[in-house]
Amino acid sequence: MLLGEQDQFLSYNGEVLVFQLSKHVEKVDDKTVNLCVRRMSFNRDTKLFVEKSSGVFSMRASHSKTEMICCSCTTDSRTGIILPCILMKKKKRNNVKYFLLLLHSSNQFEQSFYFKLDYELKEDIRLFAGPSVLWRHANKLFYISSNTCVVQSAPVQLSSVVWTGEIVDEGTVVLGTRTACLPESEDADEFSVSDRAIWGSEFFAYAVQTQKMLPATCFMPHAYSRVVSSVCTCKTERLKKQLRISLVAVTHKNQLIWFQNGLPKGVCELPYEKPCSVKQAVTSSNDLLFIVSFASENSCVVQRRDILQVASKWQKVKCVLVDDFIGSGSEQLLLLFKDDSNTDVLSTFEITDLGDVNYASGISYKCDVPAAEGLQENGLLTVRALETRLQAGWTSVRELRQHLRLKKRVILESCRALIDLVEERTHTLPKAKEEGLVSLWDDVENPPHSLSKETSLASEVPEHFTEKLWQRVVGDSLVVGVKLTESFYLSLSDVSLSLVMDQDFSSISPIIKCQSKIIRLNKAFSALAVSSSQVEPPPKKIKLDLHSKSDLKTGFPKRSSGFQLDGAKTVTAVTSLSPLLAFHRVCCVVLLHARKQNHQNESLQESKRITILCGKILLSLEDISNGRYSVKMLRDYSFCTGSMEDILAVLAVSVRLSFQIVSSDCTLTPVNSWLLGEMECTPFKECHENIFCHKAGNLHGTIFNWTLKNPFEGVLTIFCRNLTVLFQCLHSLTGVLPPGCDVKLLRSGSKGVLTEQLALALEKEMLTLKNSVFLKETKAEDSLTWGNESGKKINSAPLASFLDTEEGVQRFRMKFQDEREEGVRSMNQTMNGALYQKIALKIAEAQLSSDMIVWRLS
Repeated sequence: MLLGEQDQFLSYNGEVLVFQLSKHVEKVDDKTVNLCVRRMSFNRDTKLFVEKSSGVFSMRASHSKTEMICCSCTTDSRTGIILPCILMKKKKRNNVKYFLLLLHSSNQFEQSFYFKLDYELKEDIRLFAGPSVLWRHANKLFYISSNTCVVQSAPVQLSSVVWTGEIVDEGTVVLGTRTACLPESEDADEFSVSDRAIWGSEFFAYAVQTQKMLPATCFMPHAYSRVVSSVCTCKTERLKKQLRISLVAVTHKNQLIWFQNGLPKGVCELPYEKPCSVKQAVTSSNDLLFIVSFASENSCVVQRRDILQVASKWQKVKCVLVDDFIGSGSEQLLLLFKDDSNTDVLSTFEITDLGDVNYASGISYKCDVPAAEGLQENGLLTVRALETRLQAGWTSVRELRQHLRLKKRVILESCRALIDLVEERTHTLPKAKEEGLVSLWDDVENPPHSLSKETSLASEVPEHFTEKLWQRVVGDSLVVGVKLTESFYLSLSDVSLSLVMDQDFSSISPIIKCQSKIIRLNKAFSALAVSSSQVEPPPKKIKLDLHSKSDLKTGFPKRSSGFQLDGAKTVTAVTSLSPLLAFHRVCCVVLLHARKQNHQNESLQESKRITILCGKILLSLEDISNGRYSVKMLRDYSFCTGSMEDILAVLAVSVRLSFQIVSSDCTLTPVNSWLLGEMECTPFKECHENIFCHKAGNLHGTIFNWTLKNPFEGVLTIFCRNLTVLFQCLHSLTGVLPPGCDVKLLRSGSKGVLTEQLALALEKEMLTLKNSVFLKETKAEDSLTWGNESGKKINSAPLASFLDTEEGVQRFRMKFQDEREEGVRSMNQTMNGALYQKIALKIAEAQLSSDMIVWRLS
């Protein structure tokens, strides 16, 4: 016969566990108490909870009263598996026995441990991993674990426990409140001290496993310690050894507050009084919901999107559980309502995620039944909020489009101004109001000629600085080349080309994206200068920060004034051809950008940026179709008759790689035979050392340079269209090389040339350092006074005259002492910032050159 019952509900892996404690009388002297568990799962067809399985745990309860205290899902430290855990109590006359039960998947109960107390647990009882039990009694914190089975106390005085949970690297942490303990040291946080002093209470965080205190201000400011009743943590992490926590807290003031890293970020007024607990749920739409339970058997859900707002509320709620009850892969809320007319524990319920999932007491609100009045009101509010957000988003898109149109107009006007500048035409800028801008200065009717300074720079450049302007089409690339005169090129660095369309296009930018290269042809034909897109060694990215960061992008050959390139110098620009052919006929202005060096002082501060008009090129689809600008590499008996411009165009679009081939046993004669035979190569008439591949297929158009240092060592340089062609060449080469050959990729140039360049660069660096040490701000440094205030110079009398007599030796000793003091004073001299910057730039530039060569040698 059923005499009485107590119900506890727990969600576990999508199921609802119902624990019932019943007492049966079998004999007059024998009393047995049964703890029954029923596993209930939701059936989506019948819209009801059905029982899957059950289990019973029997206890002898003669002369004692047995109760269920609480239940929770905790981690079993032996296996790491999360299991349902129930805390039970047996009360006799003078003592109370507590024991902890674990429920396994087979519905078998296991007693984990037990402990006895001379008082009853009533305040802040928590179950956590282990399993372990924590409680508060007489303003002290006690806990016991299955590992020790001994009751331990924490060395803290507290008035309440608001949260217990796991934190990375700390284990189980207890967050509570206590009377403020103000520190005596002056190093404490002033704001934290003021909060605790005003409110008289503070938060504390205690790590149970490590038995140490954690900074409580990572959770919340101490000013909230008198009002917070419960906390739910959303995220805990460590960033640079600093604890970062996101949480929500409910207060006695009927508020829910969102805290981020110890600072309040949002607040929401709750619809009922006396909130006692809060938990979270993540729905299918990734909405974060906070479920607040009240002492008046009411509940509400607060939704966090842009702001915190109450999404729904319910009354007469017996229990709220969070789990995936319908098996959709996300969490839902299960609300169990009080119903005195029905004895079934799951007779009146509701499953919802405040979205598409809505089930209530066996009826699906998802398909065939209208939503309840509260849900309809919530849906209307949601739609209004979405409409407002959509309108705000559309306004942002409209403003972004307007900004992009304005940005395009500014870029186009800047391009027109640049073209007028290089063609020495007067350019009139539109007024700010016409462009929809706000002028940073007053607009005047007759603006001064602000371009006079730029035009004066162009006038300083020699009139005849280019020998030839040409263009070629190689595959899908357009190559534009400018051959520079020798005298003009020696005074420039950081040379590049730009192509600007001369037509007035309103919808596109007239600047054509291209890649610039400097190419030189000498007797060895091995020097293709470093492209502007080459990556420099990592240490150089932070070593020198000049006024223009592009100064460091072109590599050593362009920057160094100590190693001038011999032979013809040509600057090329390579761009994609197909976008230009869309206009059928295009006229482009060719601009040369360079830095004009001062012959007397090579400092970068003394150089000037110049832009020079080199001419115009005309490109039409008819010319391309007729092959007017095509590269013509014809085979004339044993030579290739390509012109110098054709060779340079092929080099500009090619990838250059050099390989050092060393054979220890056999000579490298097969390499030359492989080039002239299998690869069908012929040398150029202009430079016989370089050969052009006429073999049909992908290898056609590849240029080779084979240089023998000795019969057993040589360097093979390959200019190919892409890496696929390179691999084909290497695969064919490995088939003819003698066994035991060592093939090594060279970064740039031969080892001997780079070694010589390194020696010169180190010599220049040493001279720069030497001259910088003896450089002074005034011209008086030529004298050897070294800052001597008396202005005395060192006497050049013979040394022997001082050493003849004792008095002479004494005089020599005094003079040596004075000179040593003067040397010390000279080392302590100061200089102004401009002089120091000038010296630093010179030293850094010299070190940049030598380090670049070392990187290329490595």
